[in-house]
Amino acid sequence: MVLKANYRLRRFKPSDLDWVIRINRECLPENYTTLFFMNLYKRFPETFIIAETNVEIVGYIMCRIETGIPSFKMLGITRKGHVISIAVLPKHQRKGIAQALMQETMQAMASYKAKECYLEVRTSNLPAIELYKKLGFEITRTIRNYYADKEDAFVMAKQLHLSMK
Repeated sequence: MVLKANYRLRRFKPSDLDWVIRINRECLPENYTTLFFMNLYKRFPETFIIAETNVEIVGYIMCRIETGIPSFKMLGITRKGHVISIAVLPKHQRKGIAQALMQETMQAMASYKAKECYLEVRTSNLPAIELYKKLGFEITRTIRNYYADKEDAFVMAKQLHLSMK
């Protein structure tokens, strides 16, 4: 558990699922099934993190670990952490919660021996793009018509170091 100013970060528990689904539906047009959330939790529990205040869950991040071609100039196949979804309730945005969730999950990805973290972000989501750049992510490519509403996505990636703290 990580304590911050007015919230704390901790690993997701199955009893958090209703809160996480509510946040997902309120904040994002991409919604997932209960089975999808629970599958990611069971396979990669260290990278499914929530942010909470004293009374409610206000944000979450969920990820998976994959094997694939690196985004950067590395040879061969590598382990990559993929941020599937991150959301913070609107009234709790701009308080550093998303940044803390990203930092915490990147540390967790390193524990799975991931050498890279990547994500897709709407090309119109300028606050998120700026946050990811602040965290050291680079735009590596654009995927046309990625989202259901046909908006493009940037793929952003960052190399991880196993000794991240």
